Amino acid sequence: MNETVTDWEPAYARRAARMSSSEIRELLKLLDQPDIISFAGGIPDPALFPREEAGNAYQTIMGDPTRANAALQYSTSEGYLPLREWISSYMTRLGANCDPDNIVVTSGSQQALDFLARLLVSPGDTALVDWPTYLGALQAFNAYEPRYDRIEFGATNRTPESYAEAASEAMAGGRVKFAYVVPDFANPTGRTLTEAERLSLLDLAGELDIPVIEDGAYAALRYDGTPVPPVIAMDAARTGHVDGARTIYCGTFSKTLTPGLRVGWICAARPIVKRLVLVKQASDLNSPLLNQVVMHQLAESVFDRQVTASIACYRERRDRMRAALDRHMPEGVTWTSPEGGIFLWLTLPEGFDGAELLARAVAEEKLAFVPGRAFFADGTGANTLRLSFSLANPEQIETGIAALARLIRG
Repeated sequence: MNETVTDWEPAYARRAARMSSSEIRELLKLLDQPDIISFAGGIPDPALFPREEAGNAYQTIMGDPTRANAALQYSTSEGYLPLREWISSYMTRLGANCDPDNIVVTSGSQQALDFLARLLVSPGDTALVDWPTYLGALQAFNAYEPRYDRIEFGATNRTPESYAEAASEAMAGGRVKFAYVVPDFANPTGRTLTEAERLSLLDLAGELDIPVIEDGAYAALRYDGTPVPPVIAMDAARTGHVDGARTIYCGTFSKTLTPGLRVGWICAARPIVKRLVLVKQASDLNSPLLNQVVMHQLAESVFDRQVTASIACYRERRDRMRAALDRHMPEGVTWTSPEGGIFLWLTLPEGFDGAELLARAVAEEKLAFVPGRAFFADGTGANTLRLSFSLANPEQIETGIAALARLIRG
């Protein structure tokens, strides 16, 4: 019997119209093709993963019936207490004095962004973001139907009142609800906010009475330059503790230990954490406890070693990519020179389209990268693109950049 597939779809919620496929996730499918040189996804090098230590941790836990039964059970929505204790100690090390009650464990920092948007945004409210900003954040926020306004750093005529007025004019009663930044080695640009810019952001947030969402995904991966305190540390320094801060920090183990366990966290004032726990309960009850127990063991035993190894590996690849760009790129192409992280940001001459260039790159050179337009809330930035150096070896970097330069020359 032949079955006919219809094109019927249910009546989706209005917000579904703002959900779109991630260009990066689609490009990651190319990694299954062995002949593709990928500068696309911000994927850590699996050669750096603590495979032996992770295997030993699982074996140790599962070899003890009492620990195994506990690890395979439901758990508290806040997260595994020993892991939250480690995270709060780590945040305190960064200058953000806090306690385990200031931490909620999430299934990666992407879930953290979704939870925060769910908690803070009503349709038509305004989110302040960088221009460009992390595509995954825009995807997480879009489901809750915000409008976007650009955070302007440095010399600017924008006042706190102008942000509030623009939000109200866009929708009657609309408000600015939060500011989102990736202050260290930003995805996608690799840019780092100066101490003065961070302080001005806190001043702006204070004037607007909004939280700052600080995405610290890459903060541990500094290769050179002078470290800048996290925004949450500057904020907490004013009051003595994270409980007095308006900054909400999203952290993750994905770039330092492994993304496969899907363990991230939010560090925030206790009242915010209590609200987030309710969101967590309504979403997935708790992140997998077994993964949290393993992650705690890895964090305690190999975190600093893994960070050191990652820095050595990625610093070399960043330097190789910068040198290759210097050698091969034609006049008129510019790029960032980040002090850490895993991305470089290219700006091509006006008239170039990154999406069209990608289609040619895949077809003609077996090369992948991410067109820049997806990182702009208003769909601009067609002549930009993001290059990741985390997964490509030195030979692939040289070959790939030379190929990209050929395509740009035409």
